Amino acid sequence: MMDQQKSFKIAHKEALIGCALVIFNIAWWYGFAYTLGSKAPEDYSYILGFPAWFFWSCIVGFVVMVILVVFVVKFLMKDVPFPDEEVGDDS
Repeated sequence: MMDQQKSFKIAHKEALIGCALVIFNIAWWYGFAYTLGSKAPEDYSYILGFPAWFFWSCIVGFVVMVILVVFVVKFLMKDVPFPDEEVGDDS
């Protein structure tokens, strides 16, 4: 029973980390898309042919999120074995 409680604590912590990553991703996207993209289209600056708001919010944001997720999975998440469940006859 104690191992199961420990597994739930780890799962809860990892779920909160996942939620924090989602909130960070939305904030990143929203921040760049609605600050740099709030100008008239003729006033946009461009990076590699993309509007700056799109480049920073979607392209760089994707790369940042991939790096963050790899870091989180590699260093913050733990491998938690599932308990063996007995497959019984329910009838």
